[in-house]
Amino acid sequence: MGSQTFGKGSVQTVRALGPDTGIKLTTARYYTPSGNSIQAKGIVPDKMVDETPEGNLFAALRTREADLNKHLTNGKDSPKEATEAEKTAEKQREQEREKARLRLEEENKKNPGGRVLPEFGSEKDFQLQQALNQLKGKPVQISQTQTERKEEKKDN
Repeated sequence: MGSQTFGKGSVQTVRALGPDTGIKLTTARYYTPSGNSIQAKGIVPDKMVDETPEGNLFAALRTREADLNKHLTNGKDSPKEATEAEKTAEKQREQEREKARLRLEEENKKNPGGRVLPEFGSEKDFQLQQALNQLKGKPVQISQTQTERKEEKKDN
């Protein structure tokens, strides 16, 4: 239950080359117990649950591993040319990110310097409360807006 994770599926080690230089090497990959790579995909929950009852207001602003230039692929999917539908979806995501950024700026103007941090583990932690509802056999408020984000081919 929850939201799709970032998708960091590699271990990187920094090796010193000199007093103020180094090299970062990818030395291992993370796999799920069933042997699937999480690289550039992340863990996709069986049940998507928003962070608040109102939804994930700024989820479109989140960067994932797959959004980074020159990210590692997961080793199973071969790079492919993006379809028109995928290109349109990416443009729509960019527009949503811009709208979310503007909403965030407006929200910060209302409460300058007073950003409220989430209270993880409290009765106000919406995702935790939904998980407890699941365990108790009560109804769970599933996300109406979250969808799985697939790894996308980036033009370099």
